[in-house]
Amino acid sequence: MVDGTRRPGRPRSEAARLAILKATHDELLERGYGGLTMEGIAARAGVGKQTIYRWWRSKADVALDSLLNVASEGIPIPDEGGLEADLSAFLSRTFGMQESEGPVLKGLLAQSLLDPEFAEAFRDHFLAGRRAALRTVLNQAVARGEIPADADLGLLHDVVYGVLWYRLLFRTAPLDDEAARGIASLIAGSVRNRE
Repeated sequence: MVDGTRRPGRPRSEAARLAILKATHDELLERGYGGLTMEGIAARAGVGKQTIYRWWRSKADVALDSLLNVASEGIPIPDEGGLEADLSAFLSRTFGMQESEGPVLKGLLAQSLLDPEFAEAFRDHFLAGRRAALRTVLNQAVARGEIPADADLGLLHDVVYGVLWYRLLFRTAPLDDEAARGIASLIAGSVRNRE
């Protein structure tokens, strides 16, 4: 369950939880968010549907936890020694996941527009987590003196993730290594020009 509270019943089996998250991710990749069902997750994970509902209230919640699990494992925080290199490495890994995870993100974003409770969970857990990862990259640059201490890091987050969401949703241009390098260069150049 996304908010961390436990529902009544038997304690969660870690093996069952991991099987459910993997099954959910596999189902998402195979069928997309629109084709995801609790029945399909349960069958693939080898658990009863009630087991899933005991821990997650909806398919959106279990899909979100599945995505969180993938994001936490798949995008390490780089330390290449400089802002532009760090950002380029971070964004290349982030953008590289969009080919497989992009349809999932779109489905969860659509769900968040329909379900205010889920929107809060999506914002507070997934979006905040990705912003925190980027904040670590930017804070490394602040500590090295590459970004002024009074810089608006929130605006830099918005520039990075604004490009990601715009390109992901509207397919105006690719999310690839060239885009990662371009954004990294743009951000590094903008903070250098402030000095």
